[in-house]
Amino acid sequence: MRIETARMVSELPGEAEPRPGTRDVRGMAWSATVPTPVSAPRLLAFPPTMAEELGLDAATLGSPSFLDLMAGNAVPSGATTVATNYGGHQFGHWAGQLGDGRALLLGEAAGRGGRRWEIQLKGAGPTPYSRRADGRAVLRSSLREYVASEAMHALGVPTTRVLSLVATGDAVVRDILYAGDPKPEPGAIVCRVAPSFLRFGHYELPASRGERDLLERLVDHTIASHFPQLIGPNARADWFAEVARRTGVLMAHWMRVGFVHGVMNTDNLSVLGLTIDYGPFGFLDDADPHWTPNTTDLPGRRCRYAAQPQVAHWNLSALASALAPLFPDAEPLTAGMNAYVEAFQSAQAQMWADKLGLAEWRDDDAALVSGLFGALQAAEVDFTIFFRTLAALEAAAVVDPVAALAPALYDRAKAEREAATLGDWLARYAARLATDPQPAEARRARMDAANPWVVPRNWLLQQAIDAAEQGDTAELHALLEVLQRPYDAQPGAERFAARRPDWAKDRPGCSALSCSS
Repeated sequence: MRIETARMVSELPGEAEPRPGTRDVRGMAWSATVPTPVSAPRLLAFPPTMAEELGLDAATLGSPSFLDLMAGNAVPSGATTVATNYGGHQFGHWAGQLGDGRALLLGEAAGRGGRRWEIQLKGAGPTPYSRRADGRAVLRSSLREYVASEAMHALGVPTTRVLSLVATGDAVVRDILYAGDPKPEPGAIVCRVAPSFLRFGHYELPASRGERDLLERLVDHTIASHFPQLIGPNARADWFAEVARRTGVLMAHWMRVGFVHGVMNTDNLSVLGLTIDYGPFGFLDDADPHWTPNTTDLPGRRCRYAAQPQVAHWNLSALASALAPLFPDAEPLTAGMNAYVEAFQSAQAQMWADKLGLAEWRDDDAALVSGLFGALQAAEVDFTIFFRTLAALEAAAVVDPVAALAPALYDRAKAEREAATLGDWLARYAARLATDPQPAEARRARMDAANPWVVPRNWLLQQAIDAAEQGDTAELHALLEVLQRPYDAQPGAERFAARRPDWAKDRPGCSALSCSS
C-alpha cells in the first residue's frame, strides 16, 4: 500500500509546515501535522475485506512497519500528513472553527481498479484544532467505531470504513459521562478509510468567514475529485442536489436498521452520503422513536431516532446557506433541498415496503407504519427482533399476539395490557397482506433481506470493550464474525441476536453514552 499526499492537500491552500499549539487557522483548508508516537502499540484487529481492497497481504499486516504506521509511530514516506479545517453547527448552534482535533490524514492510497481511498488515524495526538484536548482516543470509543463501521458496511448502509484497531499502551484520562469523575482508560487508535472525509462543516467555515475564493476552490475540488460525472455550467447546482439525494437515502437506511447517530451536527455529515464519526451512536432496543443514546442531547433529544430525517434536512439547509454566495439566486439550492425530500420519501417508502414484505408501497400504508410504532412503543417490543419474528408469522392466523411476539418482548405484563392494540395492528397487517400478490415465501425472503438478524447493540459492544480492556479480544472477534452476515440466522450465535438483558438497561455504555472518548 503506497500512501501519497491527498489530493485536497495538493490542490487547496494550507499550512505547509507543522508547528505546535492550537490556533485560529484562516484562509486554509488544512494544516500539516505529524502524529505523536505511542509507547507500546499492539494490533487488535483489521478487516480482511478492506485489507484486500488495498492490496495488503498477511505478511504486510503482520509487519512492524504496518503497525508503526497504524499507531502513528511512523509516517508515509514522501506524503504530507495533515489535519483538515472545518466548522459546524452543533445541536443547531454555530460553533465556529472545529477541525480535526484528533484525526490525522496520512494521505491517499489506490485500491482495486484504481479507486482512491483516504487513510486517516483517529486518536494520533494533538493537532492545531485540538483546542484544550489531547488529541487521543480511548479503547472503548475506538472499538465501537471499528465494529460499527464494519457492521454498517455489512448491513448495506453507506459508511466510512476502517483498516485497523491499535492499542497504544498509553493511558488516556476521560470523564465518561461528564460527571466530574475523570479516570485513566486504555488508549487506542483506529485507522479510518473513505474516499473522502469532507463534511458539511468544511464548506460552512470559509463561508462564515467570507473566504469566497477558498469556498469556490473547495467546491470545485470536491466535484472534480469525487463527482467527476458532474460537468458543465450547472455542475455546482447538480453537486448540491446529489449531496442532498445521497443524504436522503442515507437517512432511510438509518431508519431501516434502527440506527441512531447521536451527534447529527453539520460537522458529522458527509458530503458523500456516508455514515461518519461514530460517537455516542446506538441501535434501537425497544422501539422507542424518541430514544437517543447521547446523554448530552437528552434535554432536547434533537438527535433521537425519529428526528433524524428532519435534522438532516436542517443540516442541508445550513450547507445551502454556506453555498449561497456561489449562486446568483436561491433556485438551485431550493431544488437541491427538494431533491432531499424526494429522495428520502422514495427510499423510505421502499424501505418500509421491504421491512413489511409488501410488493409495492401504497399511500395508505403510512397509517399502517404509524400505528405499528405506536403499538410497539406502548408494549415495549424489541425493534430488530420484532421484524424477524413478524416475517415468520402467519399474521391472519395469530390468536394470541403476546405469545406470537414473545421473543421480542421486554415486559410481558406491559404487552398483555397492550394485547388488544397489538392484535388490532396484526389484523390490519393481515388484511393488507391479503391484497398483496406475492407468495408467502417471497414475502418472507424480502423481509429477511431488509431486516437484520443481528446488529451491533451497545450492550454487545460493551461486553467486547470490557474484555478488550483486560487484554482479551476473543469477544471482539466473535462479534465481528457474526456481524459479517447480519441478515443470516446463525445457529450457535443466538446470544448475539438476543434482546437487551436487564443488566444493560441503565448501565453507562449500554443505554447512555456521551461524547467523551
